[in-house]
Amino acid sequence: MAPLLLLPPADLDRIRGADGDADLRLALLADACRLNALVAVMRAGSGHLGSTFSSLDVVSHLLFAELDVADTGFESPDRDVFFSSKGHDVPGLYAALFGLGVIPRGRFLRLRRLGGLDGHPDVGVPGIEANSGSLGMGISKGRGIAWAKRHAGRGGRVVVMTGDGELQEGQSWEGLQAAAHERLGGLWVVVDRNELQSDRPTEEILALRELEGKLAAFGWVVETCDGHDHAELRATFARFRTGDPERPKALVARTIKGRGVSFMEHPAALADGGGTYRWHAGAPDDEAFERAFAELESRVRDGFAHLELEPPRFEPVEEERGSRSRRLEGEPESGAGLRPNVTDEYVVEAFGAALLELAPRHERLVVLDADLASDCRVRAFELAYPERFVECGIAEQDMVSTAAGLARHGYLPVVNSFAAFLASRANEQIYNQASEGTKVVYALHYAGLIPAGPGKSHQSLRDVSLLGALPGTTVVQPTNAQETAALLRWAVEDAEGNVGLRLAIGPSPRRIELPAAAPEVGRGAMLRDGRDGVLLSYGPVMLNEALLAAELLAEQDVSLRVVSMPWLNRFDAEWLAAEVAPYEHVLVLEDHAPVGALGDGLRRALDGKPVVVFGVEGWPACGTPEEALRFHGLDGASLADRIAARVGIRSAR
Repeated sequence: MAPLLLLPPADLDRIRGADGDADLRLALLADACRLNALVAVMRAGSGHLGSTFSSLDVVSHLLFAELDVADTGFESPDRDVFFSSKGHDVPGLYAALFGLGVIPRGRFLRLRRLGGLDGHPDVGVPGIEANSGSLGMGISKGRGIAWAKRHAGRGGRVVVMTGDGELQEGQSWEGLQAAAHERLGGLWVVVDRNELQSDRPTEEILALRELEGKLAAFGWVVETCDGHDHAELRATFARFRTGDPERPKALVARTIKGRGVSFMEHPAALADGGGTYRWHAGAPDDEAFERAFAELESRVRDGFAHLELEPPRFEPVEEERGSRSRRLEGEPESGAGLRPNVTDEYVVEAFGAALLELAPRHERLVVLDADLASDCRVRAFELAYPERFVECGIAEQDMVSTAAGLARHGYLPVVNSFAAFLASRANEQIYNQASEGTKVVYALHYAGLIPAGPGKSHQSLRDVSLLGALPGTTVVQPTNAQETAALLRWAVEDAEGNVGLRLAIGPSPRRIELPAAAPEVGRGAMLRDGRDGVLLSYGPVMLNEALLAAELLAEQDVSLRVVSMPWLNRFDAEWLAAEVAPYEHVLVLEDHAPVGALGDGLRRALDGKPVVVFGVEGWPACGTPEEALRFHGLDGASLADRIAARVGIRSAR
């Protein structure tokens, strides 16, 4: 295994101060940032390399040459402002900020760790000007910053990087239209036109076609150039600076996803993957890392030699113990794979398999996707039933309203996206669909606190409250693969109204056995009996912590009943009266905020009986599963202490 080596900021300073060709210096700076981003992602065990590498020439050109923040700093109100709305390219942006000395070494090497760097841009990190999340917000944010600068009489341009797939999101075009109407000439947008989305070409997902003409029709000054050619970038930005001061500017930068590492560059990578791009997310394995690092290191050394600089002074990076044994290839498993002793059970895999099983029996079942077919495990359905698969691209609001139209005419749509985006961004559309009295199954992937590495934009901790407030909508979360299939069958075949099916994305921490019988509506299943209190929870992650807590409490002679309760807002009164109400201490462990989920529902159903809720307080922590759970006091050991104190037993540990 090759050691991890980092190029220190002092070496990037040497590049910036070197004599010689300016374009060579910028290309070398971009490769230095690629190398450092690769190391950070490898050490983290997950991240996004393809999108990072495609945009890094533009990012490096802007931060090291075109914009003024390297000299004025990020505190000046007159500074140029640059941020990425893409989000997935943040390892490269972090690498550039590390190279500028803005992010310290220790924090840079804690990518996707508690107290380090979130997996998506967050303003808590020095140099990050805006959070990213559900795609499509960036141009509107840039418009707001540009308006504020003009109104306050402050200097500085505002430059927003957006992905080409991101332009499928309607808010992007609302922002483009409004910025032109308001004549915000200080606003620039750079489109990273790498022509690939999560794992397939943009034109296959939802074609943008003549993008330059569309942007121009909205009133923008539009140029296009090779996004890896610094001479072309310099000339384009110069024309932007001297152009019409009242018209916003858009650059369509033609780039290559994975640029800089031959086997990650998308023409070759797509062919190698049989039409699927495998380097969008995740850390490479050891062999791929060594190949990628060797290519970048060779070019960096050659670049130093061409600039007549002393060779680069790589610094060794200490690896986290055992980190390489837990590599992941995809973002859906990000962070979850950094937890030891997990099983090979994925409830989301069971969801995809159950869809295939149901399809022949339900000819009007239709699956809708938001550019997440692989992540949401519906690619197999797409391949088996292409005529019943609707790819909507990065546009959850459009997807939900499309599903509403399908449902009005007798189809049963199963709508797929990450829970954080689907339940919130399209909430009004879901409300509108529900009000029509039709039925849609909403598959809410990536639900809950874990994995925590991508950061707060991807941790869905309010979706139960958003959907549970809708009349006739049932929200459920399965514990294991068997229950996943059973609840999907119930949602498709028996449920009368909408169903929100929350799905954990990573591997189950332990295999939890449930009764063989099909789940009964509103009833849970006892996993462990006890006398001193009853603890209800749901989903594989939190039920594992609940069982761990009960096992630890048993050592202190505290006997806790643990119940798996997949029905988060629907309860059988008879079952509650017999199985829950008799206990003095009723406790709930939420994979959600403390408000609006299972605990609140039980309080109402139990006639005001006290219910103690342990949930994710405040903004969710970014990091490994252990870090995030411990930070919120929801890991088994912390939970045992909290429960012991609540039921009047002092912890003996």
